Amino acid sequence: MRFQVPQFIEVEDKIFGPLTLKQFIYLAGGAGLAFTIFSLISPKILAFVLLTPVVVLSIALAFYKDQSKRPFINMLESAFYFYTRARLYIWKKIPKKVNHTEKKDISDTGAETYVPRLSDSKLKDLAWSLDIHESKNHYGQQQK
Repeated sequence: MRFQVPQFIEVEDKIFGPLTLKQFIYLAGGAGLAFTIFSLISPKILAFVLLTPVVVLSIALAFYKDQSKRPFINMLESAFYFYTRARLYIWKKIPKKVNHTEKKDISDTGAETYVPRLSDSKLKDLAWSLDIHESKNHYGQQQK
C-alpha cells in the first residue's frame, strides 16, 4: 500500500487571494486602527502623522522578511527580549591586588602568620567565579 507524502509543508496556505491568514489579519488590523485614528483625530494632518507608523508596521508585519527568511514579528520579539532582559557584560578582567595586611599574632614569640579571611563580598565573588567556570566546563565539553 502506498501513501502520499505531503509536499511543501513549510509554505503557508493562501486563503484570502494572494494573502495568507496571518498577512490578512495584520493588514486588516492595521487598516482598522488607521481608520479609527483618522476618524477620531480632527486635524487631518496630525491624523496622517499618527497613522503613518501604524500603516508601516502593519505592512512590515505582513510582508517583510530579513535575510534569513524570518518574519518581522520574530525580529520584534527578539528586540523586545533584548531590551527587557538583564545582560552580563564582561569586557576585561582586571587582576585584583591581594591585601596581605591582615596578619595576627598567634604565638607569644611575636611571629606573625597570615590568616585569610573571607568577607561576604569575597565569598560572593568566589561563588560567582565557580559558577562561571562550571558553566564554561559544562558547555565546553564535547559529548561522545
